[in-house]
Amino acid sequence: MEGNEVHFRVMAPEDADDVERVEKACFSIPWSREAFWKEASNENTLYLLALDGKRVVGYAGCWISYEEAQITNVAVLPEYRGKGIGTRLFGAVIDAVKAKGVTAMTLEVRPSNEPALALYDRYGFKAAGRRPHYYQDDGEDAIIMWNTRL
Repeated sequence: MEGNEVHFRVMAPEDADDVERVEKACFSIPWSREAFWKEASNENTLYLLALDGKRVVGYAGCWISYEEAQITNVAVLPEYRGKGIGTRLFGAVIDAVKAKGVTAMTLEVRPSNEPALALYDRYGFKAAGRRPHYYQDDGEDAIIMWNTRL
């Protein structure tokens, strides 16, 4: 598999099972299939899937509120990491929300997640604060990041 064979499309409610599989492979406290079905059905969200052929290998999503978007999840299956898929997927989400009039984005990230921090920095996100003990699995803080110049 080469990263350029992967394509992207908007998540639909019927993709919830496949997205849940990616979620479980990536996070210690995963969202449920029902949560993804609801997200895909909500007109104020945008979720894009990364597909290798028909196989969902990653996804990224956000909530949209007027001119702001909050990234909720970015995940790529472990065996597909390091191929540029997450970078391209994240860029595609930014392009899609900009087309909807979004001018600023925010997200939370673990200080220990160096690949994610590098990705967000590449797209102009800057640290704006911390949420102490944000992550339920281990109590790690979250860095709050913003990009207000989309």
